[in-house]
Amino acid sequence: MTQAALATRAGVTQQAVSAYETGRKEPTLPTLQSLLAAAGYEMRIHLEPIDYHDVSLDAFIQSLPPEQQTELAEQARSRAATARLRRTRGR
Repeated sequence: MTQAALATRAGVTQQAVSAYETGRKEPTLPTLQSLLAAAGYEMRIHLEPIDYHDVSLDAFIQSLPPEQQTELAEQARSRAATARLRRTRGR
């Protein structure tokens, strides 16, 4: 669906849709609901306990020597690049 078509269905401007897509602006909750409905989706929100996994992992990584931190970051970038290639190639 084009930005213009989505904008028309949701009752917003095409420029607003473009700004939302690029992250220049954030829609209000009612506008987001309108955009989702226009695209054939609905938003369902549920509450879950906070997951501190990432905080604990970050603390652990910060406790490592700088060279190990660099190595882990390079490995993560390599895995992300491989994943992007797989998505691009359809595998």
